[in-house]
Amino acid sequence: MRKTVLGVLGAAAMWALAIVMVSGQAAPAQPQPPLLAEQVFKNVKVLRGISVQEFMGTMGAFSAALGMSCEDCHAADDRNWDGFAADNARKNMARVMVVMMQTINKTHFGGRQMVTCYSCHRGSDRPKVTPNLADVYGGFPPDNPLDIIQQAPDAPQPDVVLDKYIQALGGAERLAALKSYTVKGTSVGYGPESQERPVEIVAVAPDRRTTIIHTLSGDSTTSFDGATAWYAAPYRPVPVLQLTGQDLDGARLDGALGFPGGIKSALTRWRVGRPAFIDGKELTHVQGTTPGGVTASLYFDPETGLLVRQLRYAESPVGRIPTQVDYEDYREVAGVKLPFKWTMSGINGRDSYEITDVQPNARVDAARFARPAPPVAPAPPR
Repeated sequence: MRKTVLGVLGAAAMWALAIVMVSGQAAPAQPQPPLLAEQVFKNVKVLRGISVQEFMGTMGAFSAALGMSCEDCHAADDRNWDGFAADNARKNMARVMVVMMQTINKTHFGGRQMVTCYSCHRGSDRPKVTPNLADVYGGFPPDNPLDIIQQAPDAPQPDVVLDKYIQALGGAERLAALKSYTVKGTSVGYGPESQERPVEIVAVAPDRRTTIIHTLSGDSTTSFDGATAWYAAPYRPVPVLQLTGQDLDGARLDGALGFPGGIKSALTRWRVGRPAFIDGKELTHVQGTTPGGVTASLYFDPETGLLVRQLRYAESPVGRIPTQVDYEDYREVAGVKLPFKWTMSGINGRDSYEITDVQPNARVDAARFARPAPPVAPAPPR
């Protein structure tokens, strides 16, 4: 079951690369108060007062921290969400551990989230007590770059790096002239979603975007109309969910970064840290913050100036939840370079995308960015 959820959830945060011209301007829908976890799920005792999407992300954080699947704690599948409410020893222990973690942070760190599930478990269901001598004398693998950085005194200013990126893509004038486009391509997900699936992406400046993945179980759709974001996917506890808080902020950021010419206004508090080493290559680490507090790191190739990776963090009750996008195969479209391949990795799944067709400045009805319809499974072949 977890692999199914992983494949579906991974599609929710896909990086937008498409832009389209809208025919008929529709007023964006107004965001509504978040749908809370206890309003949808039964028997929620500790993780109350958070949104459904944040609750699902927290479940993914548990899975990553302990190396467990959903069925290790729940005797149910995603076709029967009521079964997840049943209590058992592992669920009760998880509740105890969450309260313990919260107490440690409140008592010893002034409420700051310094200790998380991953701090002790590191992918194991039981924290290690005894040091491993092979780790001590065999050397340690390089760690990930710092989550939060400050401007390094010997690093270039953010505008220098961002201007080089804009120039590498084709220059500000060409980027401004590319008002819209549509994309068709394919996606390969995780686990049972590992078969190749058709993908459509449409987006309009400055930040509207809709992504549709045609799965065997029905369409998985993410849409953002400039103010409101929605996520619709098969076998979800809420078939069509309005995104709020940092999930909404992430959707807005994805839409804005689909138009690289406006990258400087997509984030605030820009800073350039010390170089980061990823896959053995030195990259320029630039970081900014959304108005809602989402931290996003952008890693640029210092030689080409192109964006290699985007890594953003959303907060949860049990630690930061990362979303990572790795880009490759840049090609020119209407005088602008775009990545034709990218891999989206999140706490709940991974998807790899490849573009097969791009239509710059195409027209699309404004209704394409509205609240998507509930997914319907295709009829089986006769």
